Amino acid sequence: MFPYMRGASFTMKLHCFDKKFFNSSPLLVPVQPPSRTETHFWYVLPDEVKSEALLRKYRELLPQCEEKKVDSMRGDELRKGALLARALVRTTIARYQINTQVSPRSLEFTTNIHGKPEVRWHHSDDWLPPPLHFNISHTSSLVACGVTMDSPIGIDVEEKQRAIKNNVLSFVRRYFSRHEVEFLSSILDPAVQRQEFLKLWTLKEAYVKALGRGFSASPFNTFAIRFGPAKEGSFHLSGNSNSEACCKESEILVESLDSSTHDTSTWQFALLELAGSHYASICRRKDIAPEGKASVPMKLKVWKTIPLVEDKIVSGTDSAVIIGGLS
Repeated sequence: MFPYMRGASFTMKLHCFDKKFFNSSPLLVPVQPPSRTETHFWYVLPDEVKSEALLRKYRELLPQCEEKKVDSMRGDELRKGALLARALVRTTIARYQINTQVSPRSLEFTTNIHGKPEVRWHHSDDWLPPPLHFNISHTSSLVACGVTMDSPIGIDVEEKQRAIKNNVLSFVRRYFSRHEVEFLSSILDPAVQRQEFLKLWTLKEAYVKALGRGFSASPFNTFAIRFGPAKEGSFHLSGNSNSEACCKESEILVESLDSSTHDTSTWQFALLELAGSHYASICRRKDIAPEGKASVPMKLKVWKTIPLVEDKIVSGTDSAVIIGGLS
């Protein structure tokens, strides 16, 4: 999401809650939590959610303070997006808490010091909270949630045809690294240049969100995204045996340009095209491999969903095409 658009979007503040639990939540299909090397990615297209009755069900999943935040948005589109984002997060996380019977409404959230949302779990003597991490991103036409276990995660989505008010090169000279400026300047076709800029933007956003520090603490010109040759066997899409045809692009690396930052080699990326209309980037920490062995590639499972109505695994289909990464 571009800086000049932040004021027009909603900030997802999930730290509030009430004590009135929602005990009659609709049935959610249980999902096995992702393994240490796996990432789950869920997305919903707002235009496909047309039922007013369903939108009312989503409102019933929210505590009163979150309902007020949704109602405070200006315009029907922003209110609907805010509602869908909150409903997607709550229904997605609730799927993984089968044994504890956590309902979507009973979930409580907090934020870290930089504002990144996190689940607030209640510890007990006979139950330890799961090491679940999530992140959310949205445009007016797509809302997404990524989930991992034992690994921080950041995601970002953008429309492929998103209007860009600024001249691309003027914009990247201000915000991006010299390497990225040179890369984009070498592309003479304006349409191709614009698409490559959007891909880079989503990757950089996902990385900063995975760090959990925010744009101000991790300026985009303090690190560079680089594309390298794809490693053989570096791609793995869960749920579809035809995924190999989608996975012929590049490895994605991040390089720190600020010596004070931490080791960038511990992160891995995935870059996708969703529904033929959006770019999506995922950044997560690599699973630590035994000494002397290569790091384990990221496994990815993607669902297209309408919460409380239907879920469809779209990994390896035209609805979730891998462009690069996963190594």
